[in-house]
Amino acid sequence: MTEDGVGDTFQRETVHRRDRLIGRYLDWDRKPGTYKSYPESPRVALLEAERPSTTLDHVLRVRRSVRDFERRAIPLQELSYLLWASTGITRRERGYEFRTAPSAGALYPVETYMAVNDVTEVPPGIYHYSIRDHALEQVRRGRMGEELARAALDQGMCARAPLVLIWTVLFERSKWKYDQRAYRYLYLDAGHVAQNLALAAVALGLGSCQIAAMYDEEVNELLGVDGAEESAIYLSAVGWPRA
Repeated sequence: MTEDGVGDTFQRETVHRRDRLIGRYLDWDRKPGTYKSYPESPRVALLEAERPSTTLDHVLRVRRSVRDFERRAIPLQELSYLLWASTGITRRERGYEFRTAPSAGALYPVETYMAVNDVTEVPPGIYHYSIRDHALEQVRRGRMGEELARAALDQGMCARAPLVLIWTVLFERSKWKYDQRAYRYLYLDAGHVAQNLALAAVALGLGSCQIAAMYDEEVNELLGVDGAEESAIYLSAVGWPRA
């Protein structure tokens, strides 16, 4: 019998049992904020999301992983829809803001960044999606595709794609309520967002490829996050599929 690894131990130690529910007392005064922002950064206003006419059935049948993209810019209108569809706000009720993707406890620990290589009206660079304002906040200027490709285990599509979404998680947003079991939910939450993105891309005639293979610390350095309180966990390259 092999010795348990860290994953085996985590799975065993975060199981809910009737005699032990994993969680803790909720100190509402210490609840982490729901939104991250870069108030001093240059901003790009996004457009109101237009609804594609494609049916969900068609999108599900057509979706596939795309790794080869045309050298063609993504219009700002399409980027606006992709971001809204993946994790944008759908409604506001009783002081809460609900989004297109589900989240455990409506805590929304996932943050959306992107490496813009070729998007109309958006200078190349690293951006953060300000969900509440539906706007981009510039984190770094310049083309980062080659650096991101190296950080993504040398997957060249990250340099060739006009856009690469990068999702991070702020751990304490979920741990505040769910303690160590939060780590189960963090990855589920990111998966919900990425699936929304993949389907929205198809609806616009775009393609995407979801990527979990990365040198974590190198991606974090590109984004300027510490890897402890916030860390990158998932990527998606997006562009026009090459015929």
